[in-house]
Amino acid sequence: MEITSEHMKHFSTNGAVLLKGAFSDFVEEAQVAIEENIKNPSWRERTYKPDDGGQAFFQDYVVWNKFDGYRNLVKNSRMASIAAKLMNSSTARIFHDHILVKEPGNSVVTPWHQDQPYYLCEGEQTVSFWVPLDCIPRDRTIEYNSGSHAWGKNFKPQRFDGTDLFKGDKSEVVPDVSNMRDQFDILGWEMNPGDAVAFHFRTLHGAPANTSKSRRRVISVRWVGDDAKYTKRLGSTSPAFPDLAYKDGDLFDGDEFPILFPKPEET
Repeated sequence: MEITSEHMKHFSTNGAVLLKGAFSDFVEEAQVAIEENIKNPSWRERTYKPDDGGQAFFQDYVVWNKFDGYRNLVKNSRMASIAAKLMNSSTARIFHDHILVKEPGNSVVTPWHQDQPYYLCEGEQTVSFWVPLDCIPRDRTIEYNSGSHAWGKNFKPQRFDGTDLFKGDKSEVVPDVSNMRDQFDILGWEMNPGDAVAFHFRTLHGAPANTSKSRRRVISVRWVGDDAKYTKRLGSTSPAFPDLAYKDGDLFDGDEFPILFPKPEET
C-alpha cells in the first residue's frame, strides 16, 4: 500500500490511522513466530491470568530480533519507511516490539492509557503499529481517543492491574474514558490479519476483553524519529532496559535501537 496525504492527515490530526492490508504478506510467518515465542518467552514476558480462572493474556517485549517471523516483518516489510513518512522524519529507529495474545475467553480489559509515559525516551516523532494476526470485529478491536496525542499531557502510567508503575508519581490520572465515551471521539475499526493501526505514543487507547471463541494475536512495533531523546523516569520503565546506561536528554541511540530507514547499507 502507499501512504497517501489522507493517511498523513488522519495520523497528524487524530493520532491514529488505519492502514488496510499494509503487512498482509507477513502474517503467516508472524503467526509461527508467536507460537515459538509463547513456548520460549523472554525474561520480560508478562502474562495476566484472570482471577476468574479464564484464559491467559500473554505479553512479551523486545523479541523482534529473536524470531524469524518477527524479524522479517520489522526488517523486510515497508514498516520502517512508512514510520518515517508518518513521523515526518528522515530516519526511523526501532524502539521495541510488544507481543499481545488474548486467548479465547480472556476477561482482561486493556485499560485506557498512553504509551509515552512508560518509556525511557521522549519525542514528538513517534509511531506504533498495531498489527493483528487474526480477524477482529469492531466490538473487540483496539480503540483510540481521537486527538488526545495533541493534549500536551503525559498521564500517570499504571500497570494493567491498576497499580502505579512509578512510586511517588504525581502525574494526572488518565480520564475515565470508558464512562465518558459520549464526551470523546472514539476511533476503532474492524480489522483483518495484516491490517495495521499506526498511532502516536501519546494517543490514549484501550482494548476490550476477548470473550469470543477466537484468539486475538497482535504484534505491536514502536518506532522513533530524528528528535528522540533519552529521559529519566521515577523508576524502571516498561519495557525495562536494566543494563542500558544513559543520561537524561541524551540523543536516543544505541545498538539495541538500530535505524532501519534508510536501510543500513544505504547510510
